[in-house]
Amino acid sequence: MSSATPITVAHGDGIGPEIMDASLRILQAAGAKLDIETIDIGESVYLRGNSAGIEPSAWDSLRRTKVFYKAPITTPQGGGFKSLNVTVRKSLGLFANVRPCVSYAPFILTKHPVMDVVIVRENEEDLYAGIEHRQTDEVYQCLKLISRPGSEKIVRYAFDYARVNGRKKVTCFTKDNIMKLTDGLFHKVFDEVAKDYPEIENEHWIIDIGAAKMADTPEMFDVIVMPNLYGDVLSDVAAQIAGSVGLAGSANIGEHCAMFEAIHGSAPRRAGQNVANPSGLFLGGVLMLNHIGQPEAAETAHNAWLRTIEDGIHTYDIYKSDASKEKVSTSGFADAVIERLGQKPRVLKAVDYTSSGVRGMPVPKASPTYRANKETVGVDVFLCWADGAPDDLAARLNALDAGALTLAMITNRGVKVWPEGMPETFCTDHWRCRFMGPEGLAEAAIQDHIVKLLGAVNAAGLDFIKIETLRTFDGEAGYSLGQGQ
Repeated sequence: MSSATPITVAHGDGIGPEIMDASLRILQAAGAKLDIETIDIGESVYLRGNSAGIEPSAWDSLRRTKVFYKAPITTPQGGGFKSLNVTVRKSLGLFANVRPCVSYAPFILTKHPVMDVVIVRENEEDLYAGIEHRQTDEVYQCLKLISRPGSEKIVRYAFDYARVNGRKKVTCFTKDNIMKLTDGLFHKVFDEVAKDYPEIENEHWIIDIGAAKMADTPEMFDVIVMPNLYGDVLSDVAAQIAGSVGLAGSANIGEHCAMFEAIHGSAPRRAGQNVANPSGLFLGGVLMLNHIGQPEAAETAHNAWLRTIEDGIHTYDIYKSDASKEKVSTSGFADAVIERLGQKPRVLKAVDYTSSGVRGMPVPKASPTYRANKETVGVDVFLCWADGAPDDLAARLNALDAGALTLAMITNRGVKVWPEGMPETFCTDHWRCRFMGPEGLAEAAIQDHIVKLLGAVNAAGLDFIKIETLRTFDGEAGYSLGQGQ
């Protein structure tokens, strides 16, 4: 008999303890061999004064087991409390969020009876870097960070997932018609990686029309890979249109650890009533069993769950269709699934994990970073200024002793307002002032001129917020251009 696999379990807050108990009972009854370490996270830890919601001893458990089965937690309202999910994902390098979104028609109501989409979401970068600043009285900033290694790892993971699971197509969603550098990089990497998987169809959609297509005809898609924010939003949309957010589980995969959970929250209003649907957390547990190399138990448990759904044994949230026969409690639903262990669905497609070779996939490695020839060509100086029109600001800047640098452009919220701006353009107190150096100026010299410019700006009493150095990489501009540039 094989030994049990160590896992770390957190029972969470709200409905968390009830649905975790139900899920573990099913998984273990199906033959899962689990050596469970229990940790305390969430609301009680927050309220003890730990703003992260997790104690140092919990990190020790996660480092030992490398597998985290987590029920939903409650983050107290008010400032200062960090998202535990974001903390765990980023601290442990859980770069890939995987959310299968499947419809179970006609047994669970849905407008999309043949939907079977897997959302693969980048988990660490994008706007979720959480780097924000208030820069002026009127303007706040959030930095969107997209890296080549991060993009390559998540895209390659999506293609590996498709290959291992017999999926036929991988689709990429970005908004690179607007964010040409950040989303443009993600799209470029997708196209590069796709060449390594010639047997898998690949395509790219702009996020807005892609999201509309997914909501309308999800059967067009198979695996969809996206940067963090888009993936967060659309994975919930996909789960809901499949039937219910309450039915979706997710995996968070990293090189050193993996976390498995439901995608829904802790629902404190339903806590202690024994009515919550454990299916999302249970299906997260099925993903966990495949990850740790126990596909037999995963297959047995999942097929029994499908048979229970078919037999109309439903919790209150999905007791809506003509197929619903018996409304059961949280624990009652778990009992019903356990009673059907060894059975397979008759209408829904049975799962087959033992012969498909589905296991925890190796984490893809990013290619070595190519070091480009970089050349500094100018600087964007950001100012807080509310004392006149763009022409007035340009006059003050042109009067500065900026050395070899010359003022080339002023924008406000990304719109060029000098030179040749339009009087109708609404302006805030946040200005980007672009200074360019002469062609061929040595790197050290232009850096000196940037320092001189900032000194002149400061001496003139202008309130500068930050700068962004403008560079070319192998002769290609590494910065966005303004209108007419």
